[in-house]
Amino acid sequence: MEVRPLTTADVDAAMLLSREAGWNQTGEDWLRMFALSSQGCFGIDCDERLVATATTYCYGDELAWIGMVLTAADYRGRGLARATMQAALDFARARQVAWIKLDATDMGRPLYEKLGFVAEYAVERWLRQASPAAGAPVDACSPNLALDRAAFGAGRAALLAALAPIESASIGADAFAMGRSGTKAAYFGPCVSRSAEHAAKLLDWFLARHAAENVFWDIVEPNPAARKLAEARGFAPVRRLTRMALAARPAPPAFVEDTNLVYALGGFEFG
Repeated sequence: MEVRPLTTADVDAAMLLSREAGWNQTGEDWLRMFALSSQGCFGIDCDERLVATATTYCYGDELAWIGMVLTAADYRGRGLARATMQAALDFARARQVAWIKLDATDMGRPLYEKLGFVAEYAVERWLRQASPAAGAPVDACSPNLALDRAAFGAGRAALLAALAPIESASIGADAFAMGRSGTKAAYFGPCVSRSAEHAAKLLDWFLARHAAENVFWDIVEPNPAARKLAEARGFAPVRRLTRMALAARPAPPAFVEDTNLVYALGGFEFG
């Protein structure tokens, strides 16, 4: 049961794992991850099938994000998650990143704590059932990369360039939002905004486009304006995770982010 790199040939098998876990990812999400981080995705085979995965996406040398940590239900408790996590950590450290982060489920958190991760704050998934919505026109997306860096804490131009063609909009240089399909619900995010008013306009744009679908929205707990907006638009929290961080090298520079600008995550696999 050795850890090996994942490739595009593993998409169907990876989807079986994410469906079993009840996750929202699509095959396109897995392919996007493979394209963005062709050497940072890992898996373990057993009994001639893929039974465990983990992915790593590096934002330059500032940050590595670990996601898609999955183990088939009938193979849990055998150390497979630890093995794929170790491969992901080794990959990140080989690239001399300063910090490694992830969003931890309650099931995964004890392992991450043993590996040295420290809790930062909660992130929540909110759900809005399909219902009519009115949206105002917004501009074609031209994300302000400086604003995004200030919000997220690291440059993610490559990720935004990959997501923008799917579905995106912006309001001048002050706000932008993106979205994509999911197996269970349409997904709103990432969204970065200087104001709740701009975030609301972008959210309404997205909801109007997906009135016939359920919508997921992932929110950082330290942004109360996002939570207030979610409640006003009929969302309710359905899942709670913990954002965790690990210093990847001695005395790394402080990781500076502004959660007041973060109105929606890019996904648990990207931060």
